Amino acid sequence: MNVILFLILYAIIVNIAGLAEMGIDKRRARRGAFRIPEVNLFLTALIGGSIGCIVGMYLFRHKTKHRRFVILMPLICIVHVFLAVYVFYRLFG
Repeated sequence: MNVILFLILYAIIVNIAGLAEMGIDKRRARRGAFRIPEVNLFLTALIGGSIGCIVGMYLFRHKTKHRRFVILMPLICIVHVFLAVYVFYRLFG
């Protein structure tokens, strides 16, 4: 399998997971059920799901009043974009 295809599929899967985690945690918060730990939400973002987590935050209106999430999630996303551009230029530039 082509490395680029693998990375694209990985990014899609991990971002869908981030989006789903935010939705599941929001639903659990409403019901007063066992919650997904915040560290898990950040780990999902760190391993590449930052876009999905950000979309989930605003789609489900979840964690949008927590400064830690409002600041760190976009920061993680920016770091990922810079890393992706760097790797792209190292491979093809």
